[in-house]
Amino acid sequence: MSTVQTVLGNITPNLLGRTLTHEHVALDFEYFYRPPPEDFRAQLTKKISMATLGFVRMYPYSSKENVRFYDEEALEAAKKDVLLYKQYGGGSIVENSSYGLKRNLGFIVELAQSTGVHFIAGTGHYIHAMQDAHHSQLTVEQLTDLYSKDIVTGIEVEGHGMVKCGFIGEVASVYPVHDFEKRAIRAAGEIQEVLGCGVSFHPDRSPEAPFEITRLYLEAGGRANKLVMSHLDRTIFDIDQLLEFAKLGCYLQYDLFGTECSYYQLNPTVDMISDGQRIDNLLKLIEEGLVDRLLMSHDIHTKHRLTSYGGHGYHHLYMNILPRMFARGATVEQVEQMTVTNPANWLAFDP
Repeated sequence: MSTVQTVLGNITPNLLGRTLTHEHVALDFEYFYRPPPEDFRAQLTKKISMATLGFVRMYPYSSKENVRFYDEEALEAAKKDVLLYKQYGGGSIVENSSYGLKRNLGFIVELAQSTGVHFIAGTGHYIHAMQDAHHSQLTVEQLTDLYSKDIVTGIEVEGHGMVKCGFIGEVASVYPVHDFEKRAIRAAGEIQEVLGCGVSFHPDRSPEAPFEITRLYLEAGGRANKLVMSHLDRTIFDIDQLLEFAKLGCYLQYDLFGTECSYYQLNPTVDMISDGQRIDNLLKLIEEGLVDRLLMSHDIHTKHRLTSYGGHGYHHLYMNILPRMFARGATVEQVEQMTVTNPANWLAFDP
């Protein structure tokens, strides 16, 4: 029987319920800090409040407090929102913090225990610039050994014993893909072939990046139907190019729901699309017969997206987005496919 490996042990895929496939509940995003515009420096160096929130929403990576998504206040705020997520029908969360993002496995376990939400933790490596000297020198063989250990044996977590990861991700890269990142992608493909686990990739903001990552992964032996390409809502804007990418057979993930500011600070040359545009694109992909390969999430990774800081929280997708999709013609069966069935099929170990 297929199983899904949560931080509290194995469960059958049908127990996941509605699942967010790309979230964070604690991570260090300070690498992406950007100095604030001089005119707004005073507001962006203050503590987040109603008086400063408008500035933080426009320049989220220019507030050091906002990108420190790991202190006690952030953990309490994340727990509050996980409970809201459960209250409004959420069942599971896939936590994508990997090596380089300073994942907090202990906190993830405590959240799973205290809230009753299933958490699936990831292994893998974020971009090369966020790795320490040891990890950045790992070979493909050493990386495959590490990912296999994290999944099969687990990671020693103080107070919780051995905690097992349930997928590889998020594996991140820049473009052109750095040599270390190529090794991590190949390692993910090799281990996927052996273990039958799911894999999640974070592409650079170039529309060519998802194609290159997928090529490297498939050449290493990884299966397309276990690959999730994240952040497509900020990467491939042309629907025809997206349909061309879809021919490779992986899951297509729109995971920035709730991000409604068109100014995209990490790539100012493009406009971030709105939730309405995300819905439109998903409906187009459904019309193209791709409903069985679509996933949805928020990728919450800064404080201002939590309700305690004036944000939308982890429940936004189910409480605010799905009703809009139904109003535009999506069926219950299509929504269940994207939010329940597809996540379960991706996460189930399938050697």
